[in-house]
Amino acid sequence: MEFRIADLKGAGDWAMFEGLATVLIQGPTDEHVIEATEMIEGLVAEMERRMEQRRLDPSIVFPPLIGLVDEAQVAFMCPAVDDDKKPYGGSKATSRYFMAVRKVHNQGRVVNVLMWEGTQDPTDQNLPKLVREGAHTRASLALGTESQARMALGDKAVDGGAAPNLLRPGLDKGTLVVASDGIAIPAGQASITVRTHFIDDDGATAITDRAKAMRDGITTLTLIERSEQRDALADIAHVIGDASRLLTLDILKRLAALNEDAYGAWTFGDLKRVLEAEGEEPKKSNRRMVVHRDHVLRALANRDDESSASVVG
Repeated sequence: MEFRIADLKGAGDWAMFEGLATVLIQGPTDEHVIEATEMIEGLVAEMERRMEQRRLDPSIVFPPLIGLVDEAQVAFMCPAVDDDKKPYGGSKATSRYFMAVRKVHNQGRVVNVLMWEGTQDPTDQNLPKLVREGAHTRASLALGTESQARMALGDKAVDGGAAPNLLRPGLDKGTLVVASDGIAIPAGQASITVRTHFIDDDGATAITDRAKAMRDGITTLTLIERSEQRDALADIAHVIGDASRLLTLDILKRLAALNEDAYGAWTFGDLKRVLEAEGEEPKKSNRRMVVHRDHVLRALANRDDESSASVVG
């Protein structure tokens, strides 16, 4: 399972995912929202690649890819616009964040690309109706009012008795009211109350440390860089990180997450072209194509000067 996370509070609540998530954005500024938007647009691009693969091979099964945005209201309320005057925030068809989330909600599940969002204050501005209703699982901790409960869970659930506004803040930690088609709900009910274990920062760090120990080294991209020209070989080395070798498919995914504009349309041929130009190339390992970290570092070391770098734009 792959996680790409944007925490738009930036207080360190998700810091323990450093080395576990492939993308970790932490901060509340417009720049962080821009990065989060491009992260979700990267999910859309990966979803579309998987859809095309599914069309060619209906039996293919994809590993889960989870895009998570905490404090999503920061993204929806963001006033920033791009160079084409398209807004990042808002709830109109011109909003880049809004449309990217909707696309994942609409088609992502069939190819295991999922979108999770969280907000402390569910309103129609902070979590627009079309996005809320696109979520197949809606869960709420303690809320202050019935109006917020309706925004979080929907009218059907609240009219059927769901009342997260009756939970006691601070006392009912971990207790969720859930409306979902992914959890067994008794016949005739629209929601269910689920008691979970509240996990504090120390507990979360212990759990993620165990997960990291069970996986190969994961390089977490903490900033999605956007520049007109890029050093492709250096970016390949960056996304490989500390892993001794990485599947070419994983490298392409990480490059797209690093910069969708530069690498979103890359194929295996583009990756091979850059490496061969530097005297290296992907190799087979257990019948799958991989790139060795040492080979990329050797190519970087052998470059005579910056002018020999492969540049994309």
